[in-house]
Amino acid sequence: MSFYFGLDAEKYDRQYSDRVLFRRIFAYFKSQRRRMTIVALMVLVISFGGALMPIIVSRGVDLLKTHLTYGTIGLIAGAILAVGVINWSANWISHRQSVRAIADVLVQLATDAFNHSVGHDLSFYDEYSSGRIVSRITSDTQDFGEMVTLVTDVITQIIEAGILAIVLIQIDWHLFLYIFALVPIVLVLGISYRSIARRVTQKGMRAMANVNATIKETVSGIAVAKNFRQEASIFAVFDEANQLSYRVNVRRGLTLTIVSPTLNAIGGVATAVLVYVGGLTVTQGIVTAGAWYLFLFSLDRFLFPIMNLSSFWTQVQNGLSAAERVFALIDAEPAVVQVDHLPVPRLRGEIDFSGVHFRYKDAEPVLDNFNLHIAPGETVAMVGHTGAGKSSIAKLIARFYEFQVGKILIDGRDIRSFDLSDYRRQLGIVSQAPFLFSGTVVENIRYASPKATEFEIETLARKIGDGDWLETLPQGLQTEVGERGSHLSMGQRQMISLMRVLIQHPAIFILDEATASIDPFTEWQIQQALNLILSRSTSILIAHRLSTVKSADRIIVMKTGKIIEEGNHEGLLSQGGHYADLYNTYFRHQSPDYRPEGLKEYMEYKLKLKLEDEKGIQY
Repeated sequence: MSFYFGLDAEKYDRQYSDRVLFRRIFAYFKSQRRRMTIVALMVLVISFGGALMPIIVSRGVDLLKTHLTYGTIGLIAGAILAVGVINWSANWISHRQSVRAIADVLVQLATDAFNHSVGHDLSFYDEYSSGRIVSRITSDTQDFGEMVTLVTDVITQIIEAGILAIVLIQIDWHLFLYIFALVPIVLVLGISYRSIARRVTQKGMRAMANVNATIKETVSGIAVAKNFRQEASIFAVFDEANQLSYRVNVRRGLTLTIVSPTLNAIGGVATAVLVYVGGLTVTQGIVTAGAWYLFLFSLDRFLFPIMNLSSFWTQVQNGLSAAERVFALIDAEPAVVQVDHLPVPRLRGEIDFSGVHFRYKDAEPVLDNFNLHIAPGETVAMVGHTGAGKSSIAKLIARFYEFQVGKILIDGRDIRSFDLSDYRRQLGIVSQAPFLFSGTVVENIRYASPKATEFEIETLARKIGDGDWLETLPQGLQTEVGERGSHLSMGQRQMISLMRVLIQHPAIFILDEATASIDPFTEWQIQQALNLILSRSTSILIAHRLSTVKSADRIIVMKTGKIIEEGNHEGLLSQGGHYADLYNTYFRHQSPDYRPEGLKEYMEYKLKLKLEDEKGIQY
């Protein structure tokens, strides 16, 4: 197995040139022109101050040789103190403005990345780990911010080096050439090191993204892990990802630390040469002792910015790699594409599938030349074995996935021409596993209808079984549901999910009915809530319970992506076809008229009734 196994780029990743990356980065800083202008001015002040300091000391050394007085000493000390105070003030202003500017840019960058990620269809999340996406929005944006701070510091040092270069050339250009001769060597090392640094940095980021994804998945499934006593197993999964990240980042660290000692060695050799050559020029009277000191003092200040670009290439490449990963997420093309964004009036709910071909993967067709007409206000129940295509039809209507061929029309208009946000406001969807957010019951109910008042919600809630289900909640509508609704029973979660749709008054309702067992009283309450929704909308019910199937105007029987039967309950049963087989397999025991046949079936039926009576649970 490869050392970097599992650290490959995502399919939507792309390579950007540094030029493109910097152009995109500068585009984010356009809104920060005022702050960045102040930072630029302060950078100039800091650079001039930094360059002026060794010049003052150098001139002071020469001056003290001829004018060694308290006044001269005080004047030199005062000049150095003044430059120091100005530099400190400029540094404070510069960092204050740059911190605010970078923070605002990071907020905007994370917002854009988040908006683009939530705008993707569900196929995007089927293929890519949500933990890795989270890593790009959080960790990578922070790494990008650190790079911007570094670039500001390096620019200050480069300007300072430029000022010193001008001064040194004027003093003695021969001596300056000894310093300048090192610049090409340092630059060649830095440029050749660039591609290696970028590559190992990207691997390190992907390794950390793997760790984040593993933590998210294992923590989300902690209840299942504890139920099956698999705490050691999930630790082993985390430990494997963490150890891989450790090994990758150790390699990255070792690779990135090669350049700094090399450059320091070059700097040491350069200092030795300058001490020797400079000493000779002083003894020969070519330059003064102060000028020699200036050259020695300026060597680090001149080479340091260039060495910084290389020795701090770790942070530079961290930032560029982070920006590349964030921009790749922002630029990833959604699979669901609307050809227009027309406003959507109140829908009647007429639905037409015409010659629709759909597949999740190229080699796995789900619907092949599929045709279906649903009249406005009609309630259609879809039944069939797992994999028949029932949920796929619902997801296509909701525009969670893109179909490849054919047309889907809503009220005679192409579904791809609608403004997607407007269209989905008129959809009410209850998934197979009801999902609740942390917060109160009322907050979850008004999730899609924030303007709904508590009075409206309570009035609507009491239309369902006289509101008895509210009495089971400890604080009524103000009850905290916990993470994913963990404080509530499955029946309560289903009821809240239905209430969330009911308050929305959808034109089209999609129910992927949960298979979880609930007691008969809760089932009756849920059916009442369903009836309130069904009476107001066109409804597609992916049915797993007999009560839901019977409430439909029409039953669609599906098999391997095709409609093989349709009609009402009694008519389909009398045909003795696929629906009759499904009824006998899944639905028959749910009927109040059900009577077991044979001793074994009778004993199982009596045991089921006994358990229902003892626990209030329908098995």
